[in-house]
Amino acid sequence: MNKVIKNVTEAVQGIEDNMTLMLGGFGLCGIPENSIAALVKMNVTGLTCISNNAGVDDFGLGLLLQNKQIKKMISSYVGENDEFERQMLSGELEVDLIPQGSLAERCRAGGAGIPAFFTPAGYGTEVAEGKEVRVFNGKPHILESALHADFAIVKAWKGDTDGNLVFKATARNFNPMMAMAGKITIAEVEELLPAGELNPNEIHTPGIFVQRIFKGEKFEKRIEQRTTRTK
Repeated sequence: MNKVIKNVTEAVQGIEDNMTLMLGGFGLCGIPENSIAALVKMNVTGLTCISNNAGVDDFGLGLLLQNKQIKKMISSYVGENDEFERQMLSGELEVDLIPQGSLAERCRAGGAGIPAFFTPAGYGTEVAEGKEVRVFNGKPHILESALHADFAIVKAWKGDTDGNLVFKATARNFNPMMAMAGKITIAEVEELLPAGELNPNEIHTPGIFVQRIFKGEKFEKRIEQRTTRTK
């Protein structure tokens, strides 16, 4: 089945106010930047965004935050975004901070059909408030529920017309598990190939999890903190 969508505008059709979105990426690496830019133009509001981080002030999810399009962030690391901090401290933005490993596993569990799991991460902190605690091998664990989304939006290095995806280096982080956990998964790719061109042994996300795929027009691939050696 050919899953190729003509462009990013067509890819994000159906995303409406108050929906829950998963957005792949680690820092600014592997983020679906074309799709985020399209969401800014659509001006959808009241979004709940599940993402490892919130971009920076003028790029990535930071653009949606600037436009007040995000109602709630479910994230792990948010230290690069001043606007995020301002909205959180002022009460304008709901925030659910989750240990990074727990966030990844909650996304993976959502795609694997596992409703919940026990983890020691977060026990004894605010993360554990109101959650069931059980002891395994003498160590307390808290119950964490799986995460799901109306749309999962991911970015891959290569993809084919059947929706099979290959991620490169650090971009193979939250993208694969989020691709499994969305009711509809949108993949923007740097290189789009005919079905059969990808080595089956190198595919990270099978096309069965992807409903829409398109070739991104532009990838800036920004770096949050650039450090260079003195000449």
